Amino acid sequence: MKLLGLESSAKSASAALMEDGRLLARTFQNTGLTHSATLLPMVDAMIQNSGLTLDAIDAVAVAVGPGSFTGLRIGVSAAKGIAWARQLPCAGVSTLEAMAWNLAHLQDTVILCAMDARRSQIYHARFLAGGGTLRRLCGDQAVALSCVAQALKQETRPMVVVGDGAALCRDYLADAGIPCALAPEHLRMQDAVGVCVCAGEMAAEGRLTDAAGLQPVYLRLSQAERERLARQEAEKEKEEERAENKIQRKKGSAV
Repeated sequence: MKLLGLESSAKSASAALMEDGRLLARTFQNTGLTHSATLLPMVDAMIQNSGLTLDAIDAVAVAVGPGSFTGLRIGVSAAKGIAWARQLPCAGVSTLEAMAWNLAHLQDTVILCAMDARRSQIYHARFLAGGGTLRRLCGDQAVALSCVAQALKQETRPMVVVGDGAALCRDYLADAGIPCALAPEHLRMQDAVGVCVCAGEMAAEGRLTDAAGLQPVYLRLSQAERERLARQEAEKEKEEERAENKIQRKKGSAV
């Protein structure tokens, strides 16, 4: 099975092509250019340089989150467009699990996945690497760094941090007296190779979906949604205050 993997959940963007667990091609860019302008041209160039066409692809995989709201929408939309036209099966892959595969070769080491979620939070998950395999230790979550530190107080196994929030996480844990190492720069960021590896596992377990089944997983509301809910709550409080004032005026009139 030829798997096309897409990753655009953070600042970097990448695409990879894998066949039956063997990496055929990979392209990566971390230049700050918008994914809407770079992702599909990267895919086209990679496929052409491999001597193939998109018609040779058997399945499409994409990192569906957590991550940047805009980046996730771009990646999922690109995957849908490629898959829908060819009726290809799809895999929606956890961004955090995909990046953990960068260090799956380590033995008995806890992989801390950390993406900067802003607002004093990180997107986080933990995996235990075992010489080429991963075992999930907790679900994907948006949490404060203090919660991560609390969960790791009793951890005695070696720990390595990956992701664009790796340095932030490592520094916080160090201040809390919890030692962990940063992954090497070339293995630290999100990568479409990990997306393909995850998708291969999902295919073997019969967990692929169709293009319609691909949906971003944000873990928390966007800023626009938070602001809308705040406005609605403020308006509700004003309505309640107006109603209370009306009642008080009626009572005053009755007296």
